[in-house]
Amino acid sequence: MAKEGKKYAASAKLVDKPAYLLADAMPLIKKAAYAKFDETVEVAMRLGVDPKHADQMVRGTVVLPHGLGKSKRVVVIASGDKVREGREAGADESGGDDIVAKIQGGWMDFDAVVATPDMMKSVGRLGKVLGPRGLMPNPKTGTVTVDVAKAVKEVKAGKVEFRVDKTGIIHCAVGKVSFDAQHLTENAGALIASVIKAKPASAKGKYVKSIVISSTMGPGVAIDLTSIEAAA
Repeated sequence: MAKEGKKYAASAKLVDKPAYLLADAMPLIKKAAYAKFDETVEVAMRLGVDPKHADQMVRGTVVLPHGLGKSKRVVVIASGDKVREGREAGADESGGDDIVAKIQGGWMDFDAVVATPDMMKSVGRLGKVLGPRGLMPNPKTGTVTVDVAKAVKEVKAGKVEFRVDKTGIIHCAVGKVSFDAQHLTENAGALIASVIKAKPASAKGKYVKSIVISSTMGPGVAIDLTSIEAAA
């Protein structure tokens, strides 16, 4: 642990300003990452909302321009021609009640589920399995839809979901340390813009209170909010 502590302390010394511009933060985060694996770069946004009130819940999706580094495995649960549509759009598995039964049997080899509205009665039986993993299809995130082809393509292209937690913070991955700094900057910028756009009408006062970006093991780097507000 002492060795890891020394590495972290050395990394933390690289962060020598109270706040950075987004474009300056990413090269620093890459430099400060010291783990032997390809660390995930995550954005944490503290928002001026109270998620206990339904009208202040902040959630949505964004297609990151450069994805997350790996293509997600997508399952489509549909009926009729929509099964074929899902397969042709690139779904890893596409079917109906057979897929539901497979998942009930313990199969979980996928990262996202897209379903047509008519199949939600069957999909509802998977709530206890998919819900805790954040995989339950939802109309708000575009994963319950008749346009399965579009939904599959978006997920494959790097669509991610964001949701404020009970403490008022959104945590969302925007790539890996191995990514080009410019690509990380553009991914983070797309996420931040989407969260700002999703501001609830009932949110009062300062909406974005802080933004901190870090790699899995590295130190947090605070982002200058005035530059973000100017861009928004």
